[in-house]
Amino acid sequence: MRCPYCSAKGTRVIDSRRVEDGSSVRRRRGCDSCGNRFTTYERVEAAIVTKRDGRAEPFSPEKVRSGLERALVDRPLPAGTIDSIVRQVEAAAAGPEPISAEVIGHTVLGRLKGVDQVAYLRFASVYKEFQEAADFEAEMARLDD
Repeated sequence: MRCPYCSAKGTRVIDSRRVEDGSSVRRRRGCDSCGNRFTTYERVEAAIVTKRDGRAEPFSPEKVRSGLERALVDRPLPAGTIDSIVRQVEAAAAGPEPISAEVIGHTVLGRLKGVDQVAYLRFASVYKEFQEAADFEAEMARLDD
């Protein structure tokens, strides 16, 4: 790590602690050359999502949360359910390899299936692009399996 003051390479870590719910590390560093101190933050790079059309973009927990909130609107659920599902999806998406949007969608559907069947059908109708009532009927039949 180069010192931002004198550009020397000799810096040392003075203090380290997790921040932002453990998703990043704050490090207090000191420069051996000039004696100045500075702070750095280390974060894991966002997973890359491969979309259906072939585009790649960074994983966005906000998009997952938004989809869940729309599917779960007016549904009686315990507090923290959405946060829990978002964390589970983030954990499934974590890793060095790109993950497909299809895997993320199936992960969300799997979590919703055990939480609320109405929300599951709402999410599935958008995710699977239902075109007619028969699509809903087929998906409801799969719920019983």
